[in-house]
Amino acid sequence: MFDEIIRHYPDFPKPGIDFIDVLPFLQNKEAFRGAIEAIDRLGTAPNVTAVEARGFLFSTPLLAVSNRVEALLPVRKKGKTPHLGDGDLRRVAVQKEYGFDELFYRRSDIDALSAPGEVCGITLFDDFLATGGTALELAKALEQENCRGKRLKVTEFIFLAELPALGGRRLLESIAPVHTLMSIDGVE
Repeated sequence: MFDEIIRHYPDFPKPGIDFIDVLPFLQNKEAFRGAIEAIDRLGTAPNVTAVEARGFLFSTPLLAVSNRVEALLPVRKKGKTPHLGDGDLRRVAVQKEYGFDELFYRRSDIDALSAPGEVCGITLFDDFLATGGTALELAKALEQENCRGKRLKVTEFIFLAELPALGGRRLLESIAPVHTLMSIDGVE
């Protein structure tokens, strides 16, 4: 069902790239609800981290509908995150399919996460699993953090879709289980 919702835009943002658009989920109430419910079923942690902007669209509804999710740790692009001063803003350098990128999260937001167990568990959500570079670097950075005196631990990765030909799953499985709602074969 989910793979019928997405749209493909060949040669965007540059020749040879097949851009896969998940925003049509926002035009189909049943599909969007189904995706949110599936993401909730796959997660185990009381916290979710997501990369803007599509990651926010699919993870923030969990705060309203999930009996498990208590807090969201937003991860944003350069220049989008105000912070409390030195040491609050954390930078994550990422090599992406299209080039270099920088992502940021706030240390002060980590202090707002829920930590009921021995570790502070967090689900890492993003829209696509391609090469796995973004999720890998973000997970490595987060697992260097502490939350309320407990180690921050990525408990699982959840993606709307996976491009298996690009091999990103192999990078992430050494950290935590990887779950996807759909697989898109033949896209490189």
